[in-house]
Amino acid sequence: MQKFTIVAMALLFVFVGIQHAAQADEMKAAVEDMKGKVNANTQKAKGEAKAQIEEAKGNKMTGAMERAKGKTKAAGERIKGEAKELKAKTE
Repeated sequence: MQKFTIVAMALLFVFVGIQHAAQADEMKAAVEDMKGKVNANTQKAKGEAKAQIEEAKGNKMTGAMERAKGKTKAAGERIKGEAKELKAKTE
């Protein structure tokens, strides 16, 4: 009976440890996703600010290019964040 109790307790600790590790990975994944979104929004805002400066100078074409660059960089940051999120989930 005592051996059964020891085995049951050992299994309980193993399963609780695995569950705790899985919850930590989910939290890390959520943080990585949020970082990617924040970086994407930052890049988009930078592009928009540069575009408005160029348009104020009268350079509409350069403004459009800066806006497009900001959107492209934002998409790249979003993709990086999603990749890091998936990596954190699989660890």
